[in-house]
Amino acid sequence: MGSLLLRLALWGMVLSTLLLFMPSPLLQLMNLDQWAINNRHYVGLGLLCSLAYIGALVVNFLLDEAIKYLQGKRVDDAIEEKVQLLDPAERALLREFFLQGSSVLTMPKDDLVVQSLLQAHILACMGNERHYAIQGPTADFKISMKARKYLNRKILRLPAGELSKEDMQHLIKTRPQFINNLAQVRKHAA
Repeated sequence: MGSLLLRLALWGMVLSTLLLFMPSPLLQLMNLDQWAINNRHYVGLGLLCSLAYIGALVVNFLLDEAIKYLQGKRVDDAIEEKVQLLDPAERALLREFFLQGSSVLTMPKDDLVVQSLLQAHILACMGNERHYAIQGPTADFKISMKARKYLNRKILRLPAGELSKEDMQHLIKTRPQFINNLAQVRKHAA
């Protein structure tokens, strides 16, 4: 319906502009000169209505784009602020992506750390929800594209270069508790 109205408005604008501003000899050639003179006010009103409709669409588009930009900016600011204030549990959860070498991890939806990172737009839910009687609901999560540019080894407190055995043991000790619980639940479910 919207595209039909836009086409009508564009055609109305073109035709009314031609009727208003076409030279008289051309109008006489098409036998429209007298009709254009008699109905000039209606043609002008049609032009104004067409321009108003198209102008409203342009303003609406510009406002939508401005809102998207501001929402994106707000999300970037929230991510940047949260990354600077990550607590040890949040860092451990984000390091889990590195330790498991996966871009998508299954995590409990109700976990406070998961919810905190989800609300800060650092994690994004991919769906694939499952409900376990023992553990509760889980879903697949990934680090959001916008958050990736803010996360690095320094922020996640990962050692530079290759990990030594001691580094790996330390990182494994600081893993979120639910990682071990999910492994146990999967064994019981299988």
